[in-house]
Amino acid sequence: MSIDTQKFKDKIEHQTPNINLVPLLDVIFTIMIFLLVLLSQHPGETQLDEYSPEQISAKPTSSTGDSEYYLLPLNGLRKVTVNGVDKSSMIRQGSIAVHTRVMDEGQITMDSSTGTITITAPPDLLDVAVKAPVV
Repeated sequence: MSIDTQKFKDKIEHQTPNINLVPLLDVIFTIMIFLLVLLSQHPGETQLDEYSPEQISAKPTSSTGDSEYYLLPLNGLRKVTVNGVDKSSMIRQGSIAVHTRVMDEGQITMDSSTGTITITAPPDLLDVAVKAPVV
C-alpha cells in the first residue's frame, strides 16, 4: 500500500486559511481590562505639600517626643564602631541608640550581612554619639 502524497498536497493547496480571532480578542480585552484597573489607581495624586513637616520627617519634634537618640535596630547586630572605636558593649537586643546630631551631621553605614554598624561622628560628639538603649 502506497501513500498518495500528491493528493494530500493538492488538498492543502486548495484549502483557504481559517483564522480564529476569538482567542486574540480575549487576550486583547484581558490586557485592556488589566491596564484600565492599573491606571485607575492614582498613587501620584497626593502631593508632598499636603503633609506637615512632622509627617515628612521621622525626626522627633516637641509634639512627637523630645528624645535625643534614635534607636537603630539591625538583625544580627554584633559590632558597632564610632570613629574606629569599638562600642559593641552598648548593644542591647540587636539595637543601639544613636544621637540625633550624629544622624544629621555624621555618616552611618549598616551592613546586615556582617552585622556591623560603622559610624563617623562629629569630633565634639565622640563621647555621646551612641549609648545603650533602654529596654
